[in-house]
Amino acid sequence: MDKIIIYCDGGCRGNGREDNVGGWGVYLTYKGNEKELYGGTKGTTNNIMELTACIQALRALKRHDIPVEVMVDSAYVLNGITNWIYNWMKKGWVTSKKEPVENKELWQRLYEEKQKFTNITFIKVKGHSDNVGNNRADALANKGMDEVTLR
Repeated sequence: MDKIIIYCDGGCRGNGREDNVGGWGVYLTYKGNEKELYGGTKGTTNNIMELTACIQALRALKRHDIPVEVMVDSAYVLNGITNWIYNWMKKGWVTSKKEPVENKELWQRLYEEKQKFTNITFIKVKGHSDNVGNNRADALANKGMDEVTLR
């Protein structure tokens, strides 16, 4: 069966510092065709960039009826979109510790994008290993950071 395979990655140089720079990268494949997306910004976090990569990837797809596999190396994104988000929504966007969910607006956007697809699966892959697609998404995220740094 034909399916779209997406690799998403995000990163942040200086995560937690004010003068940081972040980037996100997306590598998509479908029927031998490839597409690459990336971007970057200052004053962000690694988690924001990981979420942004997934959101941008899903927004780039014109068809929603083809099976999609989203490969992420972020346990935060995988657990959030496949598990935690349902309790967050049910409990008014607070965590199990009764604290506001961080990056709520991005989680809401990712959930909205996910809902458009008839068959979508999120899969955890090991980062910084021998996975060609994940390595390509990582390189694109770094390209996004490099371009922000040059501005």
